[in-house]
Amino acid sequence: MAAPLPEAIQTAVVTGGARGFGATVCRALHKDGFRIIVTDVDPGREASALASELDLAGKTCMTATLDIADAQNWKYVLDECTERYGSVEVLVNNAACTEAQPVLDIDPAKFNEIMAVNAGGTFAGCQIFGRHFRDRGYGRIVNLASLAGQNGGTATGAHYAASKGAILTLTKVFARDLAPFGVTCNAIAPGPMDTPMVHAVLGDDLDKALANIPTGNLGDPEFVAEMVAMLCTTRSAFVTGACWDVNGGLYMR
Repeated sequence: MAAPLPEAIQTAVVTGGARGFGATVCRALHKDGFRIIVTDVDPGREASALASELDLAGKTCMTATLDIADAQNWKYVLDECTERYGSVEVLVNNAACTEAQPVLDIDPAKFNEIMAVNAGGTFAGCQIFGRHFRDRGYGRIVNLASLAGQNGGTATGAHYAASKGAILTLTKVFARDLAPFGVTCNAIAPGPMDTPMVHAVLGDDLDKALANIPTGNLGDPEFVAEMVAMLCTTRSAFVTGACWDVNGGLYMR
């Protein structure tokens, strides 16, 4: 099963791509020559503005509405992408939600909701796009995990931490099953990055959080986005089932 030639234009779907770190990933991939599908549960003006920024003519970038917790939504987006560009080669599972709460205060319904969106959405995306990649004999999946899924999370909530731990396991499962078909599946587990989401979660505790990070600073979203782009290239064929840690020394192994 032949992989696309390195010079071929590949199409990448990025979930939660309209703002924050997702938008940074979209910019990094587009800079490296990928066509970009900016998806979000509510794309709105931010997604349209990003698409125009990347390609005002709209030839190498489009937006799509995607509720990652709805498997049928995933199918619609895949069909829309293949109808326009012929195929999709890359999926970046970035979208996630959380609500920081002490573990003893989390309502079970809220726990299940966060798990359904974060872990369930990643599962649905890997499964539906994984079938497409398998049938084509090529594909790249990058899942955004988190330090919280490795150390239990202290500021993000038990539901978020559990969902990110599940994503790490799902990455291994899909990596193993899809490897014979030229498809890789990797995870990146950032620590706290300099993003709006992290600032919103930490709030007044930012200085305290920085004091606990060995390197003394938040992560650079652009650097992490470049890691995503690297794992999406044809050159990354021998890397699969791996978790790439970027956490300022908060979790060493």
